[in-house]
Amino acid sequence: QVQLVESGGGLVQPGGSLRLSCAASGSIFSIYLMGWYRQAPGKQRELVAVSISDGTTNYGDFVKGRFTISRENAKNTVYLQMNSLKPEETAVYYCIAQATLAGRSYWGQGTQVTVSS
Repeated sequence: QVQLVESGGGLVQPGGSLRLSCAASGSIFSIYLMGWYRQAPGKQRELVAVSISDGTTNYGDFVKGRFTISRENAKNTVYLQMNSLKPEETAVYYCIAQATLAGRSYWGQGTQVTVSS
């Protein structure tokens, strides 16, 4: 079993920044994919950013250079630096991890990000 623990969410003003962290633990020795999705009230869960073990990263179209995903493989931890946040980005942000390309996805419990003045 794999556990994902997220941290770093909270309230931020429009234009502000937040850094999310997600640490994986349990029966996992290497991780193929780690990243972040988000879900706003009444909307579908959508990709924010993912990082593959070969160094490839993929971002949602809305990111437009404002967010940066990074990993510390030795700690099985992924980070998401979010800058220039907008009110419409208020959502629960979920961490995802996959041990292999075809393996099951593990999800964290989610961390609330609220962008409001």
